[in-house]
Amino acid sequence: MLLPTIVLQERIAIELGKTQNGTGLKEHTRSVVSENISIPDSQAGPSTRLPPLVSALKSSAEENAASFHFPGHNRGRAAPSSLTRLIGTKPFLYDLPELPELDNLFSPEGAILDAQRQAAKLFGASETWFLVGGTTCGIQAAVMATCSPGDTLILPRNSHISAISAMVLSGALPKYILPEYDFDWDIAGGITASQASAWQCEIISTHLRGQVERAIEESETEGQKAAAVFATSPTYHGICTNLRDISQLCHSYKIPLIVDEAHGAHLGFHPKLPCSALLQGADLAVQSTHKVLCSLTQSSMLHLSADFIDRERISRCLQTLQSTSPSYLLLASLDAARAQLSENPKTIFNEAVALAAEAKTLISKIPGVSVFDFPSFSSFPAIDPLRITVGVWELGLSGFEADEILYTDYGVISELVGTRSITFAINLGTCEEHVARLVSGLRHLSETFTTRGMKGTLHDFGCFETYKDIRMILSPREAFFSSKRKVSAEESLGEICGELICPYPPGIPLVIPGEIITEGALNYMLQMRSKGAVISGAADPLLSSIVVCNV
Repeated sequence: MLLPTIVLQERIAIELGKTQNGTGLKEHTRSVVSENISIPDSQAGPSTRLPPLVSALKSSAEENAASFHFPGHNRGRAAPSSLTRLIGTKPFLYDLPELPELDNLFSPEGAILDAQRQAAKLFGASETWFLVGGTTCGIQAAVMATCSPGDTLILPRNSHISAISAMVLSGALPKYILPEYDFDWDIAGGITASQASAWQCEIISTHLRGQVERAIEESETEGQKAAAVFATSPTYHGICTNLRDISQLCHSYKIPLIVDEAHGAHLGFHPKLPCSALLQGADLAVQSTHKVLCSLTQSSMLHLSADFIDRERISRCLQTLQSTSPSYLLLASLDAARAQLSENPKTIFNEAVALAAEAKTLISKIPGVSVFDFPSFSSFPAIDPLRITVGVWELGLSGFEADEILYTDYGVISELVGTRSITFAINLGTCEEHVARLVSGLRHLSETFTTRGMKGTLHDFGCFETYKDIRMILSPREAFFSSKRKVSAEESLGEICGELICPYPPGIPLVIPGEIITEGALNYMLQMRSKGAVISGAADPLLSSIVVCNV
């Protein structure tokens, strides 16, 4: 049961007092790490019937077997002591290979097939595949299954890096559309099907036609039919796109809709949560079951609903992309997460949703701190209530600076840091004490920095500026395989980029291989780096040099 607001307020006061008295919260956190974590009753007791893949793994691990097979730790008998001191030997006992009783991921007939069918039923798919290569693998397979070399893929320019690598693998050619953008927050939204806001009309000349429809019509005018449309919903910040309109539009053109739903495996399982992609007509949806749901990191699911997509081609793509030695711990965790959700699908998120709402209410009252919420983007139907994005620019802080203080002084670890904001993810394991620590930390920032005023420099740049002058000279695949050289950052201006350059998280590329490096893109990359962002994909993460194509 959730604590009443007054009790949560008392906890906040206690946490503030610890810092003001010189007791660092981070130090305090370390002192309690070894304590046992309490598990809710709904999860603590053994189920009357174990999920099929979990049951098969349990039975296999408990056999009194003379093991002459891989892996080399031999069911934990030779497990490295440095790791067993950390996690014990039990995980190694269940780290088994593709034994007959455990089924085969690429040709399932037993426990895996049963587990995938139960997942498909729960999430509303006609077929579901378990992924051990994360949502990245699922997105790559979805694009490869719908696009052949030379086909056009319509997608937002701020898509995840996995969509770019999917085009390298498939040979698809991108047709980019620009997302709606909030300059105050430096946050991109989703895409629209049949309407655009006034400023979008001015910037990208939509003339009140939908971005997707315009891209489809342009492709046809250019003599190419779009092979698929790719959308991201929800975004990392929880912004949901109206997929129902886009799916209806796509289907009228007989084009499949692929949805990167990495951050939305939980959608549709509470009245206050937005609808899932499949319920809105998506043909393929890829979900990171390990994000808001509770499977192990790196485990995801790919869901199919359309009957006009070749499911055998999807299977072949997954067999090409995934390991031939999949982790059964990862696979079993997907089955277990599905079973956990199945037990109380209508109520499991009650406390998380209520706690997130309470946290937003408390944070919104803190001077100088803003809460990102609907209708920040008026064109989009909903924002995931379990994402809390707070703006700190009125305190004169960047998101990176505020995040460092929250971590150092309060032991608060965020999910995503931006130039002007920080995003926190609420999940089934979030507790009142941690929310109290977050709120007290933000109050501390407000009391410490509120007199500094806004730094104008924080509003001088935004990632949207890097998308306004995109010039693609080579396709992502051509650029990937072209010969390259390293040049200084200054010398890279006007050159064709030969590498993916993106701050991570969220893993959205600022410059993609094959595009001309512009002054705006370079300035934004360097400023992000100076603010503390980690640059992923670049050979030189400090960006003193950049890889360009020899063309």
